[in-house]
Amino acid sequence: QVQLVESGGGLVQPGGSLRLSCVVSGLTLSRYTMSWHRRVPGKERELVAGIASVGGYTNYADSVKGRFTIDRDNVNNTVYLQMNNLKPDDTAVYYCKAFRTVPLHNYWGQGTQVTVSS
Repeated sequence: QVQLVESGGGLVQPGGSLRLSCVVSGLTLSRYTMSWHRRVPGKERELVAGIASVGGYTNYADSVKGRFTIDRDNVNNTVYLQMNNLKPDDTAVYYCKAFRTVPLHNYWGQGTQVTVSS
């Protein structure tokens, strides 16, 4: 059974930092592209950052470039999202996703709430 469990969310003041973790079980992490997404009530879920299964290639939403960093530890089956200089607009539920194309697999975590407020 595949499970993705996010943690590390919480309440932080503007300008603060948080580090989200996504612990994955039930699959071989190194075979999957991993990504973080977020959703605000009433809006579509959006891609925040992604990291390829090999080569370490990363991509980021324009709104978080230079502030967020995605990283992965395939040995410990964990993906991280370091979030610095947080802004109120970063407030959302953050989700971890594991994806591969052959065979086609798509798994989501349950989400962790991030609230940026003074």
